[in-house]
Amino acid sequence: MKTGTVLRIAVVALTMTLAVSMASAQLNSGVQTIALNANLTESLSVNLSANAVNFTLAAGSAANPGSTNITATTSWTLKPGRTAVGVYAFFASSAAALTDGAGNNIPSADFYIADNGGASTALTNTVVFGGANAGLQLANVAITGANKNSSRTDVMAFNINLTTLPQLPAATYTGTLNIQAQATP
Repeated sequence: MKTGTVLRIAVVALTMTLAVSMASAQLNSGVQTIALNANLTESLSVNLSANAVNFTLAAGSAANPGSTNITATTSWTLKPGRTAVGVYAFFASSAAALTDGAGNNIPSADFYIADNGGASTALTNTVVFGGANAGLQLANVAITGANKNSSRTDVMAFNINLTTLPQLPAATYTGTLNIQAQATP
């Protein structure tokens, strides 16, 4: 045999020996599994930029603006099947949105909100929360696949119109305006 042929046979034999050795050196275990569970909780919240507004009232005046605007940020993460998010402003009673505690009241019909620079509107609607004829729907957001996790902002400016209350006595009037959101199926 020629030297080149012997050398080739030796190289082939060595390669085969290494391949067999490497194949027999591998040992694999059986597959083990880990179950993964992740939960994104449905949520709906309203956060306010402030919690108080002051008014300096002028008897019989239509223009009694609030001392500050309030920003309401409504945020949500919703499950499939929700179709809308509504944002509402309301009082517990239409007859006494603000009261002096002695029977003198400012009704919700004389309390106005201008939402996001829009028209100033009295709280005279019956909404899903609060008293009859004591609310205002600020927003109704249709929910689609594109906004199941989203938010909106309402900047509210306030005014009390006293033209319908010419005999309202001097006093300190207090009340609570509620802001609440609802996600509907």
